[in-house]
Amino acid sequence: MLALADDALEQAFRFDQGALDLPLRGLPILIKDNIEARGLPATAGSLALVNTPVLQDSTIARRLREAGAIIIGATNLSEWANIRSSKATSGWSAVGGLTANPWKHGQSAGGSSSGSGAAVAAGLTQWAIGSETDGSIVCPASLNGCIGIKPTVGSIPRDGMIPISASQDSPGPMAQTVLQASLLLDVLTASTKYVVAANADDNLRVGVVRQWMTTNSDVNSLFEESLERLERTGFKLADVELTPPEAVENDDELMVLLFELGEGIQRYLANRPGARVSTLKEIVMFNRLNSTAELHYFGQELFEKALEFETRKTEYLISRNRNLSWAERTLARGFEDVDILIGCTYGPAWESSLLNGDEHESASWITQAPAIAGTPIGTIPMGLVSGLPVGLGFVAKRDQESTLITAMSQAERALGVGALHPSFLKET
Repeated sequence: MLALADDALEQAFRFDQGALDLPLRGLPILIKDNIEARGLPATAGSLALVNTPVLQDSTIARRLREAGAIIIGATNLSEWANIRSSKATSGWSAVGGLTANPWKHGQSAGGSSSGSGAAVAAGLTQWAIGSETDGSIVCPASLNGCIGIKPTVGSIPRDGMIPISASQDSPGPMAQTVLQASLLLDVLTASTKYVVAANADDNLRVGVVRQWMTTNSDVNSLFEESLERLERTGFKLADVELTPPEAVENDDELMVLLFELGEGIQRYLANRPGARVSTLKEIVMFNRLNSTAELHYFGQELFEKALEFETRKTEYLISRNRNLSWAERTLARGFEDVDILIGCTYGPAWESSLLNGDEHESASWITQAPAIAGTPIGTIPMGLVSGLPVGLGFVAKRDQESTLITAMSQAERALGVGALHPSFLKET
């Protein structure tokens, strides 16, 4: 955890006196530290935003409080949501240090919603809010062994959330069960349909994407065993073949993210009174001046590249259109005859190394097309491999969170993994 709310007990007492019918009445919830909530820092893990006052709640925080939740603290994250450097270590920030995985402290907690995933898995709370641009909820949920959902981009207001990409960012719930995540999503979207979806018994057609396998044979074997279990409990499975992205798709996505980053950060900081930085360029300069703390383990070459992209709008538009076309074609092909797509997410958590960055080469590409198209994706625990959790991923069509949740909930019951309990192994 990066910061505790000073008024948590006061909040709890207030709701002890309040209405009994609030959906989250008295429940302790953590939010990622790139989302504004009164009494918490909203630093995105960067020293550049330390001691910058948060003057009002984001819509996310307001909706949580109105539903009766007690926001007890802010969680650590990969600094600037993992967009500063391609050599960054997930779960590290200059403000919060390195997030530990509750299963084995030396392993990665994933990113960038590292602290939210680790806190839920460890049982510090059963409820947390993360955010995802491409994999930042699904990854820590998978590596820590909890539920994570990134809904359709735009379905949850993003005011008061420190941005990367206008076209790909979305906050989302992380919890120990699909029902809990569904309740959070109802609150965050100001709706009342997702708890209903978690209890639905619809007969869904499920497409199995074996191109979304990992490079870890044990994870892939567990995936095949999980498919057999799903079929035995009545799931209708069909093979779906999708074409993995080529280098151009990967390059296009990075171009889009870096172009949108500069504009988004400047717009956000203009509405953050008291911030000592107002542009991405000033953040880069701040990091250089504070290099001992900020740049000790890895650099900021992605920030620097983003500065180069600021005037290349035509190239950005070409990349965005080409990228979106690939993602939408890929998903349309996948959904021709099925309601939901499933696959592996990541391999087991890799060893954290502050000097060498992440080693997530075993991950599948399940998050990429949904991230670019802005469509919903979620994960549930599939089981353990080498004593570490791995996730089963679900992808739905745009604005079809109800279908996503129904499939996740039915699979959760069919697999019978339940809420996992970490081993808390601490290596000396």
